[in-house]
Amino acid sequence: MTAILFLFIMGVRTWLQMKRKSRRAQDGCPAVAFFHPYCNAGGGGERVLWCALRSLQNRYQDVSFVVYTGDQGVTAEEMLDGARRRFNIRLPRAVKFVFLKHRLLVEAKLYPHFTLLGQSVGSIFLGWEALTEFVPDLYIDSMGYAFTLPVFCYLGGCHVGSYVHYPTISTDMLSVVRERNPRFNNADYISSNPVLSAIKVIYYCVFALLYGLAGSCSDVVMVNSTWTLGHILALWRAPNCTSVVYPPCDVQAFLDVPIGDEDEEKERKKCHSVVSVGQFRPEKDHRLQIKAFRKKLLDRKGVEPAGRETVKLVLIGGCRNQEDEERVQMLKGLCLDLGVVDRVEFKLNIPFEELKKDLTDATIGLHTMWNEHFGIGVVECMAAGTIILAHKSGGPKLDIVVPYDNGPTGFLADDEDSYADAMERILAMTPAARSEIRRRARLSVTRFSDQEFEGSFLSAVEPLMSRLRL
Repeated sequence: MTAILFLFIMGVRTWLQMKRKSRRAQDGCPAVAFFHPYCNAGGGGERVLWCALRSLQNRYQDVSFVVYTGDQGVTAEEMLDGARRRFNIRLPRAVKFVFLKHRLLVEAKLYPHFTLLGQSVGSIFLGWEALTEFVPDLYIDSMGYAFTLPVFCYLGGCHVGSYVHYPTISTDMLSVVRERNPRFNNADYISSNPVLSAIKVIYYCVFALLYGLAGSCSDVVMVNSTWTLGHILALWRAPNCTSVVYPPCDVQAFLDVPIGDEDEEKERKKCHSVVSVGQFRPEKDHRLQIKAFRKKLLDRKGVEPAGRETVKLVLIGGCRNQEDEERVQMLKGLCLDLGVVDRVEFKLNIPFEELKKDLTDATIGLHTMWNEHFGIGVVECMAAGTIILAHKSGGPKLDIVVPYDNGPTGFLADDEDSYADAMERILAMTPAARSEIRRRARLSVTRFSDQEFEGSFLSAVEPLMSRLRL
């Protein structure tokens, strides 16, 4: 059986390599393919994809580029136009899109139980579909589907690289289950049952082992933050080929907007906006934002009309699918239940220019995701001149909202009370004190610019790109 399996694999590998040789003879140049099934989603991961493509196209004129995507209902022109509108990114030349038919295989809703395993197995089949549709010379997983790496490495005979935004499993997730702590990825019925919790710990440990084996196939590993680096080093155990490449944040577009100093007269007349930027996914915890805004902040300020009109909450983000759109409707229902529907505004999939205006007009930038891998929205808020209030964990804590020029660049919190306390503290500060924090924050985020990303990314992938010329 082992010999038959080996011969079968070698036969498949030979067939795929013949397809690549045929394509190379026709195209006359090597091809680099990015695996990004949701490339039209409009989030931070998609900004990494478009910036990576732009930097590679500018550097390597004799290489063609391909994107595997599952966005069946969108044309290539519409996706490129979306990148321009949402991220202010224009690619120097055309990109080929390979439209995958079975993206449903990696949808979480397909696996109500054993979701991580189901999505990972589904990604193997989706990766196989991608590989049989187009066999590249270099494959880069830019969305975190590590189980596709062995498919392209061993069956496709490709050089492989990966950009990891967030580890599929982490030691933090294991600790949540061990401590029987209910969260969005640990249901109450499991956290309250010691037997089910023990089974889930075993399941996570086995999955972590498989995840590490899959990730170790990567020739080059890029991670987006110090937090992600620690987990990937522990799981993939490839320190010699792993490096931190901070994601590109369009800070210059915000820094180019002059931020005037506030004064006491404007302060008395101003309606302060608290703005959140992030996709409407469960882990972003928009419920916490709404609850903290209503139960803690507005309750303390009083509910009379004059008090309510001095502050509003603006939730800005993208919806990837029907599930996200339904989540937005549930959040709107929560606002109605809490009596703040008149003070909370939802803005979905808005153009970049509108996003920029909303951020530069805001007083507070709000972020509530626990263990956010990085936090592009946090950086954008700081560059736009808002006072950032982020979750005290992950990338915001370790990489972004850190002291600069001997002073704070923002605030951190981790529950409703601490968020409300911080919001009240920020709004109670003098305009001069807020301006000083804004100044330091804007100076600190230049290290996350597009230019910094392009330099780090090109340096990291150079060992892979050099092999294409051999």
